[in-house]
Parts: sequence; structure tokens; C-alpha cells
Amino acid sequence: MAQLTLTVAVELLKQHQLLKRVVKPAKGIEITYVSYDSRNIKKQTMLFCKGNFKYEYLLTAIPQGVMVYVAEHEYDVEICGLIVTDIQKAMALLGAAFYGNPEKKLHIAAYTGTKGKTTSAYFTYNILQQYTKQHTALFSTVDRILGLHDQFKSELTTPESLDLFHDMRKAVDNGMTHLVMEVSSQAYKMNRVYNLHYDVGVFLNISPDHIGRNEHRDFQDYLQCKLELVKNSRTVILNGSSQVYDTLRATAEKYCQHIYTYSSLDGVGDVCFTQVKTTLQGSTFRLETRNQAQKLALDGPYQIKIAGSYNVENATSAALVASLLGAEPKDIRQGLLVTKVKGRMESLDAKNHGMVYIDYAHNYLSLKALLAFLKKQTHAGRVIAVLGSPGDKGISRRPGFSEALNEEADEVYLTADDPGFEDPLEIAQEIDRFIDHDLVKVHFEMDRAQAIKKAILASCQHDIVVLAGKGEDPYQKIKGKDYPYPTDGVIAKKVIEEFD
Repeated sequence: MAQLTLTVAVELLKQHQLLKRVVKPAKGIEITYVSYDSRNIKKQTMLFCKGNFKYEYLLTAIPQGVMVYVAEHEYDVEICGLIVTDIQKAMALLGAAFYGNPEKKLHIAAYTGTKGKTTSAYFTYNILQQYTKQHTALFSTVDRILGLHDQFKSELTTPESLDLFHDMRKAVDNGMTHLVMEVSSQAYKMNRVYNLHYDVGVFLNISPDHIGRNEHRDFQDYLQCKLELVKNSRTVILNGSSQVYDTLRATAEKYCQHIYTYSSLDGVGDVCFTQVKTTLQGSTFRLETRNQAQKLALDGPYQIKIAGSYNVENATSAALVASLLGAEPKDIRQGLLVTKVKGRMESLDAKNHGMVYIDYAHNYLSLKALLAFLKKQTHAGRVIAVLGSPGDKGISRRPGFSEALNEEADEVYLTADDPGFEDPLEIAQEIDRFIDHDLVKVHFEMDRAQAIKKAILASCQHDIVVLAGKGEDPYQKIKGKDYPYPTDGVIAKKVIEEFD
């Protein structure tokens, strides 16, 4: 049973120089539940007062079973309080301890990057599933898999620390021995993964993203947060073609025990890839090892069934990660071959209209790569995109979307994509300001389902329609609430069925 004594909690906070003082201390307190939500309380709860926490929340929660509160300032209540310098760090530290430090019982591979985290994580997960005989967990943007029959949709790429360590505990209890996880820059900025270390960490790539109010103040802040994954990895894998490779390498040499790199054959890499054939059905490629990687015996041909030449890079990183964790080449080949990711490069035949492609591409780098690949592979007549941009975050994405459209699209239906507390039309107009109207025809339709329908109906047989940004996301986030949304794929299928 998960539990934590007050004495242990105090000592941990002291060790990490997080404890200011203990108010109203009491001997013999044992915590049997932890929460950061004052509405979610059980007997003997430790409540973390974070964010926009209010005094009245604590007053309401105490009669329900709160025995200790943890906060950055003292409240006038008659229970014990641990006053800390950083509530998020304290919550991560004590959450891990409460759940028995499950991270120490798992071999953990962690991914960060602006694009490719989810696909790379799925490649690695499926390889390790072969190697561990179904004893690998996955924490991704799409799914959280804690065991063979214990999985659910993710709400965040990297959840709050209490939820993270709770799920790790369940994974361990379910017999999982390995974990593949995505780690977002926000997870580091908000200290959700404070003091968490990885057996293997991967830095895929970086370009400006998540910059704006409520997120990162600038690119340097974004980069510094992502560099935390490098600092907390025992072995790190770096993309040798990264524009910030020198910074990555310098950081890795200071903090990591082992450093591996990957790249195309003419780049900097211990493992190098060469694309043999790329189609809409997937890619075949070869790996060649150099230097320290030669002992891994990865040389030879491989195949993936996820379209996109850029996914060969993701598959290469996964092969290297899995090999370092013990997987054999046969596990790697089979794992790569069976990998599919919902909401990534799904396709539908719209009959006498264009082919429809559904993908999560949600920034300049991913949208540019997606549209360029589809244009080349399909010899498209026109490229028609349907997209929006989230409200309240990712402000820097908006001109990036415009740039990708100018370079690769013929027509766009600007629409809603989790507008939050912003007006979706104003977001669309902001994207439109950077679009070259001599190159791209622009339509505004804030009802996303209608935008999809109009785009498909406007397409001709040799056109392609790209539904970008939401993938398999079943909600629209509007003014603080999640409203059910059928998903882009379901809507597109319904439109196509109406042709019959």
C-alpha cells in the first residue's frame, strides 16, 4: 500500500533544500493518500496547495480527511503544514516517495523534441514489447498503457507529477519492467518531472514552438527546458543533424555517462540511416553503425509501415534506444514493422474527390514536412489544408503555419482547434495575416466539421485534403471546458459516406 510518514517527508524536503519550516508538527502522522485537488480527498490525505489555490479550499478539505498540507505559504488552520520554496518540486519529490519510487523499478526511455516524440515513442514501445514479452508501459500524447489490459487516452503529454508516479506504480504492480515516455518542455518548466532520471534519453529535434503567454517566454527558455532531459539521462541519444547540436553535445558531456548520436549517412552519427524506398505505405531503409555503436549489431535493412520519409529518423532513434536497453535486431525489425499510430498519417479515399489525410502535425516543422512529403508522393493536383491553432498557448505556431502553407499548400480552410478562451476567428485571422494570398486561397469556417466537409467537397480527384492538428483528439477545448468532438477521421468518413 502506498504511504508516507511525515518524518520521511520532512527529511526528503530538507535533503533537496525545499523546506522552509514545519508548522504545527505532530508525531506519528502517516499519509495514506496524496492529492492536489481539494475535491479529491480521503482519510489521512496530504494535500498540495498549488496554482490558484484558495484558503477556503483547504478549510473545506480538512473535514474530509486532510492531515497535512504542503504549500509555499502558511495557512491559518489547525493541522500540520509543510511550507516549501517550490510546491511543484515538493509535489514531485514527495509523490515519488509516496508511491514507493516506482521509477527505480523500471528501465525508462524518454523522448523530447518539437516533432516526432509520439511516433518515436510508439516505435520504441513496440520493439520493447517484443523484447520484454509484453512487459513495457507507454506514456504518450495519445495513450497511457500501464499493462496489457490497463490503458486509456492521455490528457497531457506529461501529466502532473502525482499522476505520473501513480501510473508508474500501477505499471510496476502490473508487472511492467520497461517504460517509454514522452517528456514535454512544459513538464520541466512546471517541475512535473523534478528529480526523475532516465536510463536513456533522446533529444530528437527543436524549432520554435510553445512560445507565448502561459508557455515559454522565448526560444532560449524553450531550449533550456528541453535540455533538462539531457541533464537527467544516464545515456543520451542526440540527433547529429540538429541545428543546436553543439549545445546538446556540450550539455551531454557535462552531465551524461554515455553519449550516442544518429544521423543520415553523410552526417554526425554513431548510427546512420540511408533511405532505400519511401512510399505512402511506408519506408525501407538501412542502418550502418560506427565507433562505439558497432557493438550493437544494428547494421542492415529495416522496414516501417508509417508513411513519411521523416519517420525513418524516428525509427532510427527507436532502434538505437531499444538496442541500448537490450533488444535484439529481430525484436527491432518486428517492432518497427507492426507500429501504427492513431491520428498519424491516416488516409481515406474520397472517391471522385481528393484523398484525405489526417495527421497531428501542429507546428511549422511537422506541417511543412507532412505537406512536402504528400505533394511529392501523390503528385497532387492541389493541396488543400484544414487547420487552426490552439488558443492561450502555442502563439508562436501561427506565423509558422502560414509559412508552411505558403511553401506547400494551394488552399486552406482556417478553422477552430481548441480555441480555449480566445476567439477562433481572431486566431484564424492572425494566421491569415502571414499568408501570401497570391499563393494560397484562404477560406474561414469556424465550425471544424463544416470546414472538413467543405474542403472535401471542393477537392477534385487528383487533389489531396490534409486535416492537420487534431489527429485522434476527441475534444474541443473551449473556455475551460472539454466539449466532445467526433475526431477529424470520423467526420471525414461521414462526409465520404454521403457520396454513396
